[in-house]
Amino acid sequence: MIVGFEAITHGYTTSRLTSKGKIPKGCIVTHLSPARHLSDMRIVESVGIQDPSHMRKILILTAGFGNGHNAAAFNLRDAIDLVSEDAQVEVLDLFKICYGKTNDLVKKFFLEVVEHAPKIWGGVYSMLDRSQFLNRHLKGLTKLKVALCDILKSSEPDVIVSTYPVYNYILNEIYKDHHERPFSQITVVTDSISIHSVWYNTPSDYFFVPNELSRDVLIRNGIAAEKVLSYGFPVAPRFAELRKDHQLQAPGETKRILYMINHGKKKAGRIIEELLEIPDVSLTITCGTDADLKGRLIERTSPWQDRVQVLGWTNQMPEILLNTHLVIAKAGGAFVQECLAACCPMLINQVIPGQEEGNAQLVTKLNLGEIVEDDEDIVLAVQRAFAQNNERWKTWRQALIENSRPDASLRIAEFILTECEPHEPHSKKKIFTEKINGSITAFPSVLPSKSTLLCDFHTHTNYSDGKLTVPQLVDFYGSRGFDCLCVTDHVAEKKRLVGKLANLSNLTLPWKQLPEYFDVLERERKRAWKKYSMLVMTGLEFNKDGMTKKTSSHLLGIDLKGPIHPDLDMKDLIEAIHEQKGLAIASHPHEWKTSWGKNTLYLWENQDKYADLIDAWEIANRNDIFNPVGLKRLPFVANSDFHKPKHIYSWKTLLHCEKDPDAIKACIRLNRDISITLYRDLPSMAGTAEQSVEPLAMDEPFPLPQTACA
Repeated sequence: MIVGFEAITHGYTTSRLTSKGKIPKGCIVTHLSPARHLSDMRIVESVGIQDPSHMRKILILTAGFGNGHNAAAFNLRDAIDLVSEDAQVEVLDLFKICYGKTNDLVKKFFLEVVEHAPKIWGGVYSMLDRSQFLNRHLKGLTKLKVALCDILKSSEPDVIVSTYPVYNYILNEIYKDHHERPFSQITVVTDSISIHSVWYNTPSDYFFVPNELSRDVLIRNGIAAEKVLSYGFPVAPRFAELRKDHQLQAPGETKRILYMINHGKKKAGRIIEELLEIPDVSLTITCGTDADLKGRLIERTSPWQDRVQVLGWTNQMPEILLNTHLVIAKAGGAFVQECLAACCPMLINQVIPGQEEGNAQLVTKLNLGEIVEDDEDIVLAVQRAFAQNNERWKTWRQALIENSRPDASLRIAEFILTECEPHEPHSKKKIFTEKINGSITAFPSVLPSKSTLLCDFHTHTNYSDGKLTVPQLVDFYGSRGFDCLCVTDHVAEKKRLVGKLANLSNLTLPWKQLPEYFDVLERERKRAWKKYSMLVMTGLEFNKDGMTKKTSSHLLGIDLKGPIHPDLDMKDLIEAIHEQKGLAIASHPHEWKTSWGKNTLYLWENQDKYADLIDAWEIANRNDIFNPVGLKRLPFVANSDFHKPKHIYSWKTLLHCEKDPDAIKACIRLNRDISITLYRDLPSMAGTAEQSVEPLAMDEPFPLPQTACA
């Protein structure tokens, strides 16, 4: 119990769509500020939420076996959200939902075999393509069948889109005794040319393929030509937006190369050094989530630091590709298609037998780049590409321009939306029109009246040490009815030893990546408001870690408009936050009792210096309550310090104010009409936080499966 606050326990658990007199779903109110009592609070319905009965319902089914399936699914979701104001679209990975840890183990085994024994995988792939094994055994996925049947019965989607072929077998089994299906079924084929028979051995109303070469494959195997549509691979809609006015200059004094390290990590350092021996090369290197490799490469390339950028995971691939002259990477399906959308020539240095062989064939048949079978030849291939005034590069570039379809996801989205209205022919309806050329309203007008807002101002993504991407985090909170979310990834002070070490890992956000971070969050802010009526703020957690707990502090900057350098001293840092009209909040300022990690007590030990400067102190962080903050009567908030899905079950902040960023910040500064709440899901949803990320949790009218259908 926190001394000095009126403490009451009501134990409300209500639905997501709140109404007057109710607290948002999953909340148990336990502490209120002295300014008002719960009975004085009221909640108004969220702005912009439409009646689900009037919305077109689209269900996209995917799986995590390879990147292409999920990439296609989420890109289509984003495209539909962009072009339609009245569509309810959700992405589900039923393998993840139904089989949980078993699915994770199978996926891990699959990825290990593909990476370390590609020839064995190639043999298995070919054998399954020729045999009837899959046809006989895919129908035995009883748990998945029951779950999908339950979803179809309760949600009644207008269109089902499958980016993973197994779902077609399950749908065929569910409706084998029905003459007509109550929805339109669309299959988005994510392979090129070497298309596995599992994609076309079961019926679908339409098959979308990435190119004409793939279309010919399906037609030769018996699919009616009018059902096979070559619209291109659904890359992120951002490619179409960025390509509108983009003009990449031919390589001149600087040749910009992107090297994506997926395999051969032991040789990568030597290849990078050989590439940098070419005097006019500027190199960007991506290492994914391998923090050790990133640290080693930063150290190894330090003599060329003005010509090298080493990245971990990035969400800015469209921007990077559109400003790159040449890519060195494996023949991954989704990535090859992104290079095609960006008109960026490729050097393919690895081809996994089976599904990636078709991607390599696409590159060679359309003359989009070159296959480099031996790593020893990569540097020679780069030199050939730019020799004789970039002659080979220009040939590749022209072929890419002729075959590029950066707007594929938007065109497929238009088609899907017209399938929701079967009486209107596709040729007569154009939903997308010129929306990509216009601006998207950041916020529609909001109700001026006050309401109770469920907020979390301390969360992390995989830009630092979190598990989820920014879009996943937004969907995770938005689908649970939160009103305000602030993303606060770590940035570390380089002046200290601990900060230097942290910056060599993937556990903090690099300074060079901050513009990307702000750009991604700006896009997600708009999407979150449109889809969930949820405010998203951009923040940072400034790590100033010393060798002891009393010399260490973490400070949250809330609702920032641009990057702030973490090397500023504490007072200057707080001033910089306030100059951007942001909030400075002391993060976990006292002793932890339940969480592992080093305590950060510097701000607490130096209250005489900082109490008047800091806007609020975390009175609760995840499962810990810091009683001294209450005893000192300091302004307070409560946050989850979210890093992974199970952290959702933690302390949160409730505010009673207008749903507006400035009103929220004013409420916290004044520290009136504020309370904290221990968040819990409804009993029927207990234990589903981990499951509901891949796929993301869904709201009505797409409930997760609870019972089997008859």
